[in-house]
Amino acid sequence: MSRKNFNTVLATAVVGFTFYLAVTFILTPATSTPGFGLPSWPSGDGDGFLIVKGCRELAMGLGSGILLVTGQRRALGWVLLMTAAAPLGDMVNVLAHHGSTAIAFGVHGLTAAFIAVTGGLILRETQRVANPVFAAQPA
Repeated sequence: MSRKNFNTVLATAVVGFTFYLAVTFILTPATSTPGFGLPSWPSGDGDGFLIVKGCRELAMGLGSGILLVTGQRRALGWVLLMTAAAPLGDMVNVLAHHGSTAIAFGVHGLTAAFIAVTGGLILRETQRVANPVFAAQPA
């Protein structure tokens, strides 16, 4: 498997999982939230706040998915690096609110790392090579 195909599989997994999270948080927020890692959830009608997370996931999935489908690989790499900030923020949020350390690092931290590595691999794949004619000119 070529590096480009491997990176495409990784990016497709990121986009697919992002869409999965979006759908579950939008359609079934109460059943989706126990695995998030926070020690308590909003009481009463807190589903609206949880749907916000789903909408955020949907926006990230659409942005990455559109770039993936249209072949804008360099932009996709940068957007994936940016997208890794969301699960990193989730990890910090869980830790700051005395939630599950295992979920913070094992779910959110690893997700952030996976997305960032995928973005980095795509950027490396699309790295612009200096024109050899101009690269080594004498001073």
